[in-house]
Amino acid sequence: MNSLSDGQFHATTILMVRKGGRVVVGGDGQVSLGQTIMKGNARKVRRLANGSVICGFAGATADAFTLFERLEAKLEQYPGQLMRACVELAKDWRTDRYLRRLEAMLLVADRHVGLLISGTGDVLEPEVRDNAAIMAIGSGGNYALSAARALADSALDAEEMVRRSMAIAAEICVYTNTSLIIEALDEAENL
Repeated sequence: MNSLSDGQFHATTILMVRKGGRVVVGGDGQVSLGQTIMKGNARKVRRLANGSVICGFAGATADAFTLFERLEAKLEQYPGQLMRACVELAKDWRTDRYLRRLEAMLLVADRHVGLLISGTGDVLEPEVRDNAAIMAIGSGGNYALSAARALADSALDAEEMVRRSMAIAAEICVYTNTSLIIEALDEAENL
């Protein structure tokens, strides 16, 4: 991501946990510019495809919104095929001269699959450990990921794991706050 000295907005924390028939994506609301908190309640986790897909971003906001629009178009082109839509987006992102300059990462999930998408062409599924699939991105992503992995074999459900892990990340990462947006889907949900 961008360095603090270049005057760019700094990253965030987005966490995805799939456990017990539920997928939950949570993100903090802090937007920082250098050493200044510009906004504390930004919405970095959103629903796409008529609510059937949850997407969270870390990185440059305008770049992320461009990617949201592109992903939404791919989801319309390949309805019900999140993996295919994400692979097609990643291909475009890697090969298109304009898109290659975008500085953001996405965590995307539907009722069946969760993916990390990057501008280098990565479309990654999380590894399942202790009956949970966990991924995180952003400056506090590794803190949230570590906390969630430590909680994976506990009795906590996916949403409580996200809430507790994000709170731990906010205690450690100065670019992460406790103003959370949480979105969830049940695997059995009919949309």
